[in-house]
Amino acid sequence: MAAFIEIEKLRRDYPSGEGTITVLKDIDLTIEAGEMVAIVGASGSGKSTLMNILGCLDRPTSGSYRVAGREVASLEADELAALRREHFGFIFQKYHLLSELTALGNVEVPAVYAGLPPQARAERANQLLTRLGMSDRTEHKPGQLSGGQQQRVSIARALMNGGELILADEPTGALDRRSGEEVLRILEELNAEGKTVIIVTHDMQVAGRARRVIEISDGEILADRRNERPPVETTTLEADGTAPGRSRGGWLRSVADRFKEALRMAVLAMLAHRLRTFLTMLGIIIGIASVVTVVALGQGTQQMVLANISSLGTSTLEVFAGKSFGDTRSGRITTLVVADAEELAKQPYVTAVTPTVSTSAVVRSGSIVANAMVNGVGDQYFAAKGTKLASGRFFGADDVAARGQDVVIDENTRKTLFEDSGVDPLGQVILVGSVPCRVVGVTEPQQGGFGSSQNLSIFAPFTTVQTRFQGSSSLRSITVRVADDVDTKLAEQDVTRFLEARHGTRDFFILNTDDIRATITSTTEMLTLLVAAIAVISLVVGGIGVMNIMLVSVSERVNEIGVRMAVGARQSDILQQFLIEAVLVCLIGGFMGIALSVGAGQAIALSTTKFQLIYSTTSIVAACLCSTLIGVVFGYLPARNASKLDPVVALARD
Repeated sequence: MAAFIEIEKLRRDYPSGEGTITVLKDIDLTIEAGEMVAIVGASGSGKSTLMNILGCLDRPTSGSYRVAGREVASLEADELAALRREHFGFIFQKYHLLSELTALGNVEVPAVYAGLPPQARAERANQLLTRLGMSDRTEHKPGQLSGGQQQRVSIARALMNGGELILADEPTGALDRRSGEEVLRILEELNAEGKTVIIVTHDMQVAGRARRVIEISDGEILADRRNERPPVETTTLEADGTAPGRSRGGWLRSVADRFKEALRMAVLAMLAHRLRTFLTMLGIIIGIASVVTVVALGQGTQQMVLANISSLGTSTLEVFAGKSFGDTRSGRITTLVVADAEELAKQPYVTAVTPTVSTSAVVRSGSIVANAMVNGVGDQYFAAKGTKLASGRFFGADDVAARGQDVVIDENTRKTLFEDSGVDPLGQVILVGSVPCRVVGVTEPQQGGFGSSQNLSIFAPFTTVQTRFQGSSSLRSITVRVADDVDTKLAEQDVTRFLEARHGTRDFFILNTDDIRATITSTTEMLTLLVAAIAVISLVVGGIGVMNIMLVSVSERVNEIGVRMAVGARQSDILQQFLIEAVLVCLIGGFMGIALSVGAGQAIALSTTKFQLIYSTTSIVAACLCSTLIGVVFGYLPARNASKLDPVVALARD
């Protein structure tokens, strides 16, 4: 027979304090294809170390190890994984089954990493389990199986990829006598079918079932003898004696297939540890909910502030006489007249213009007397200022032209003059100074731009105020409402040029109310940014929590990682699975955080109509991307640590 395994001067040293311990001492060994070999020795003799090196789970310190003529020392980690996946099958004393998978799922694992299609690997796994007497236990998890049944699953897993070499580490050590006999019989049948079987044991009775016994002690081979045994009848555990799928040209797998399988295994692992997964998500849920809620809160606050500013008359320009509010000469400037307002109304960027004059007067209704501000305005004033009616109507252009005595009062005036008496103010005649006026409308409460909102305000046609109260044709100001699609800064520049040309000088100043809106908007944006930054900090803290728990998860699942590597998982497969788990945790946590935030917004909307959170698609998409990025960034280190684990060290961890 051809030499399948060749070992020359193989040595394995382990560090121990300041020195080293030599476990294997210059071993020479050749095993031919199709042999059934037992390696025996007492505990600490080096037999398990030798098996780990034979199975490419460990590397020798020095010497040569060749499998089918291929030098193992020259192979990279993924090439070793391919060798284990395609040529070896492992049967462990402690079974090393994955607790979250069924018997069928455990048997399929090697084929998953080999790229066999799901249907084909399920059929083969079912065939193997059926031939091992496990047809009625395929959907049971390891915790629901006896020791003998778990070992049968382990054997089926070792056969899944059709490897030529079966490595069995104390295969009967954890079994009762009857189950142990069954396992040995199966190994004999596998050898009869042409498999190379290597059994590591300390039991000489088990070793007596092999055709060749190698005795090892203190890292050296003491004896190498052959047993003469009659041939064993086979039950053809292998359907055709070849690796499944090879007749179809190999097991090439696409990146998409590998990702899909890694995703499936990641989901299974997450479902198997639901509480830990949820606790990992919790930091992300809180962080994402905070960010989305804060942004929505900021948008809602901004909209509310803008609505309040709109009630002052947004996109308006107030043209005043004089150089500024503190100009002592402004009262003597009479160049701001109605004709200026009429000409401004003809400009294409203007939607409404109203002259304004004002004076204070004593107002009387029955026995009630109060001081009020009398505002003389045009019929377009209310549209320019965004004023809304609580009841009644506004006066019109005819009232302005006729110097009518119909007036509109604000809510403060209504309360002062009519609330105690319970009289409807509409149609009532009040005395403003010495002029009788009829109330035709009451405005809704409105924010004042500057000063107290408790002032009493009466709105009358400006022509009436000029002739009946002031006796002057000059104006206090002109209010210009700019079209929504026009920049108020440009409109302000044009109004300035227009009036300078009419007056021959600059004897006026302009208050741009949009500057107020811009300032308040900027302030709310800064506050939103500040609070959002705090929320982002909480998100980063949540990400660090994910990393910490994933690191703990890696330490808890070291044995699982070792099993996956032993059956052929590449480093990239382990990295991908753990990275997918981290991303899924963060992504699902992100969606849950968004749902929590939206739910809070709905609760606020149901509890009050005065304020609501405004959610933007951009912030929600950004939150999803952010949670994914956190999963990648903070999940990479644990995933990388998992992929770099040494298989033999990982398998030794319980």
